Amino acid sequence: EVQLVESGGGLVQAGGSLRLSCAASGFSFDDYSIGWFRQAPGKEREGVACISSSDGNAYYVDSVKGRFTISSDNAKNTVYLQMNSLKPEDTAVYHCAIDRAVARLLDADLYLERWGQGTLVTVSS
Repeated sequence: EVQLVESGGGLVQAGGSLRLSCAASGFSFDDYSIGWFRQAPGKEREGVACISSSDGNAYYVDSVKGRFTISSDNAKNTVYLQMNSLKPEDTAVYHCAIDRAVARLLDADLYLERWGQGTLVTVSS
């Protein structure tokens, strides 16, 4: 059974940093791309970043480029999202997700293969 368990969220001031973790199990990183999407209250969900299973490259949406870094530790089956220079508009529940298509992860497609319960990130101004 696929499981994705996020942790690391919290309250941080604007300009601060957080590192999110996603403990993954029940599938191979070779078979699925893995990434993060977020959903702010009252807003549609938005893709954030992902790592491609086919080429190992990281992909980001424009709003987080240069501030967020996604990485993985395959030995620990864990994916991280290092978030720097946080802004109030980054406030959202962040979900870890898997899918066979990078584009679907970056689009935060409603029919992603699987996603976790999420962890709340709140950035105060």
